Amino acid sequence: MLDQFTIATKGGVVLWTKEYAEISGNPVDSLIQNVLIQSTRTESTKYHSGAYSLQWTFANELNVMFVAVYQKILQLPYLDDLLLLAKRHFVARFAEEIKALVDPECTVFPTFDGFDEEFERVWRAVEERDERERKDKQGVPRKFEDTKKFQSTAKGAKLELEELAQANEMAIGRKQKMRTWNERNGVKDAGNVEETKKGKKGKKKKENRVWEGKATKESMKALDFSGGGSESDNSRSASALVDERSKGRRTKDGIYDVAEVAERSDGFQLLDAEQDEDSGRGIFGIFKNLTSGRVLTEDILSEPMARMREHLANKNVAADIADEICQTVARELVGVRVGGLQNIRKLIEQSMETSLTRILTPVSSTDIIRDIEHVNQAGRPYTIAFVGVNGVGKSTNLSKVCYWLLQNNKRVLIAACDTFRSGAVEQLRVHVRNLRALSENQDVEIFERGYGKDSAAIARDAIALGAANGFDVVLIDTAGRMQDNEPLMRALSKLVSVNKPDKIMFVGEALVGNEAVDQLQKFNQAMRDFSGQSRPRQIDGIILTKFDTIDDRVGAALSMTYITGQPIVFVGTGQTYTDLRRMNVAQVIRALLRP
Repeated sequence: MLDQFTIATKGGVVLWTKEYAEISGNPVDSLIQNVLIQSTRTESTKYHSGAYSLQWTFANELNVMFVAVYQKILQLPYLDDLLLLAKRHFVARFAEEIKALVDPECTVFPTFDGFDEEFERVWRAVEERDERERKDKQGVPRKFEDTKKFQSTAKGAKLELEELAQANEMAIGRKQKMRTWNERNGVKDAGNVEETKKGKKGKKKKENRVWEGKATKESMKALDFSGGGSESDNSRSASALVDERSKGRRTKDGIYDVAEVAERSDGFQLLDAEQDEDSGRGIFGIFKNLTSGRVLTEDILSEPMARMREHLANKNVAADIADEICQTVARELVGVRVGGLQNIRKLIEQSMETSLTRILTPVSSTDIIRDIEHVNQAGRPYTIAFVGVNGVGKSTNLSKVCYWLLQNNKRVLIAACDTFRSGAVEQLRVHVRNLRALSENQDVEIFERGYGKDSAAIARDAIALGAANGFDVVLIDTAGRMQDNEPLMRALSKLVSVNKPDKIMFVGEALVGNEAVDQLQKFNQAMRDFSGQSRPRQIDGIILTKFDTIDDRVGAALSMTYITGQPIVFVGTGQTYTDLRRMNVAQVIRALLRP
């Protein structure tokens, strides 16, 4: 049963609505806010809000949307047809009135009350046709020969035996052919095979390497990097970990901010400044065969969008996401009348850029310094947990973030909660030693409890110590874990549930494509399933590492943002502490669309 049907402009002006039951809440408003404005959440035409499900379609030539609201527990297979026919009838009848709405001289709002009876007729016709089709499908009985009961009869058993005998004969024939081949090739060389086996038996095995003499104290001292060394030695070795050319800049407020990706001064740049304007060579040259004066339809756009989908996949965008983005752009263009060739290219380009910008533009705050100061006013440290799979650079990028915080005069405590990987604690000790040597602000400490301990308890104690000693920020380093490792994912969920970090930062590689989608979905799923809370935490931000190795294949940035709806806070571009960047959305979009 349909509860509500609403026709409105994309700007939110309701043109016509019909309610068949009392609606609790505002599901249509929720659809507009969470889906149509922030299209990073979903690109399908079905949305759930509370106890309701919503389906919708657009009349892009008039900027009008049609929304059907019904109970979530119901299955209404005819809704696609109802939306299509309602759109057809409404546009055919009120096209001129809708166009008059955008006229600046229009002073009278047109009425659409006359659509009530017409919609009722359309709805009844669609329901009747769906019921007839359902009865037709149910009215065709299966043949007796296709049922399991037939196999228990004498005739059915006989047929089954004949089929098995035929299959057995075919298998015997294949084996005989294989034996014939072996006889032709294997038996003739049997003597050589025996000689080869004998030769292998007589071959002398490789001897283990034997070290001559014993290690001297001098050699042991030269190989020992665990000691502190002199301050001058530490300073000289640490100075190589800062690239003066890639440092950020201070704002008028005195805040040290990292540079954007395209601002790096050592020659690394995500994109060339020049853009290819040749319509035949650029990616939008695929639309050159569309003639002017035509109304774009799904058939016209199917081939160009298939090529666009392939282009995005080549840029490392996950295949499913590339497909959904192209479907969204195609839906927005259906029904639009185009002019000359240049207008076609510009229309497609603008629509694709708008869709990508909507996905990549942050919908939540990325001003971490402001968030830290706000939390510190409550008398506790701001906590950031770094999570991700193995080998993506969590500890390295944690130290880069720590360097950035030290430049902003924050007291930082690093919690060594990777109690699984050998050498993880020692790695953080080296980072702390280097950061003290590099920064005028040396307020950075490490909190550790060794290996094999409960990481959630270590993080809890570190946060308590940070609050008691006036630390501004606690950075929690966690063990790398594959998304399918349930015990480690349970441990991560426990750490998050117990300590409630202010920011959960997922560290991922820019090199991955479809794997990025799987990682993020399963990390979020694990934190939901294993938290035991009514409102479980999920990933709040992303750090994209190894961004300097991918040229213009920046699709992982789009895939990760699309899946989570969360922003890419930082981008890692190298091995020094200053190789931390902010992502430039415009540059990434141009890289995605560049041929």
